[in-house]
Amino acid sequence: MKLNPAQLGKHLQGTLSPVYVVSGDEHLLCQEAADSIRAATREQGFSERQVFNADTHFDWGNLLQASASLSLFADKRLLELRIPTGKLSDKGSALLEYLARPAEDTVLLISLPKLDGSAQKSKWGKALIEGAQTQFVQIWPVDTHQLPQWIRQRLAQSGLSASAEAVDMIAVRVEGNLLAAAQEIEKLKLLVEGTQIDVDTVQASVADSARFDVFGLIDAALNGQAAHALRMLEGLRGEGVEPPVILWALAREIRLLATIAQQFAQGIPLDKAFSSTRPPVWDKRRPLVSKALQRLPAARWAALLQDAQQIDAQIKGQATGNPWSGLSLLTLSICGQHLGLTP
Repeated sequence: MKLNPAQLGKHLQGTLSPVYVVSGDEHLLCQEAADSIRAATREQGFSERQVFNADTHFDWGNLLQASASLSLFADKRLLELRIPTGKLSDKGSALLEYLARPAEDTVLLISLPKLDGSAQKSKWGKALIEGAQTQFVQIWPVDTHQLPQWIRQRLAQSGLSASAEAVDMIAVRVEGNLLAAAQEIEKLKLLVEGTQIDVDTVQASVADSARFDVFGLIDAALNGQAAHALRMLEGLRGEGVEPPVILWALAREIRLLATIAQQFAQGIPLDKAFSSTRPPVWDKRRPLVSKALQRLPAARWAALLQDAQQIDAQIKGQATGNPWSGLSLLTLSICGQHLGLTP
């Protein structure tokens, strides 16, 4: 059965279902939904926890064996099954076997990405979504239009409020990355005096960022500072920043530039194009964005999005090549260097 994420908290206050499925591609929201289920099981006496990662070499017999065996340490157990690919193919029969007869005094929490059309139509996919003893929680991403409201709600949960301009500035800084937004709000809690956040507070937070900041890398690339941008990229790598975080920031900026460049090529004035994006390009960033737009045509920005997709495939192990090399080439391309991503 499908369970709306907004209803999950109230549902968990009652009798727990034998199986919960958290599905989606928004890591922060999926993590928080799973955390709330874990917390509910602990409160209701499920004191033992076992985690299974269903990678390509996973032995499904381990899950069935665990469900059939009695716990030596607790009366109630939480079993977690993580399916990183969201695909089971012929291995779905083992999961169907469990779903048909869930173990007693056991909650099974399944975490997996958003199911594609073929997975939803499979027997195991239908069992996860429609099963009478299964609660299927679909996590949808927060789109650009919803992001400012999401930020306001997140601030309110922390006992804070912000001006519209401050919210827009946070949205520009973290657009599309909810984890970054949540971290930014936590940092603001430490900086703000009182409960009201204004633009100056957000700017202070930005200035307090790490030395090699992802957004500093973006600004250097937009400004065409190739050598400086590469040094920042290496600095981020040295600080342990993961490639997906950097790729998200680069791809977000490229997508914005591709959209504005296309509108400008169609005869739409830049000021109008800047205002029509969601969120709109902040006034103080417009000169920087304009400078980048002058270096490359609309078709080139669109091609860079394809390069970003290639790097994403490399990060996921779905394509050959070093993602860090790809990120370097992508950064140089934004700077105006005529380079292409090699396989």
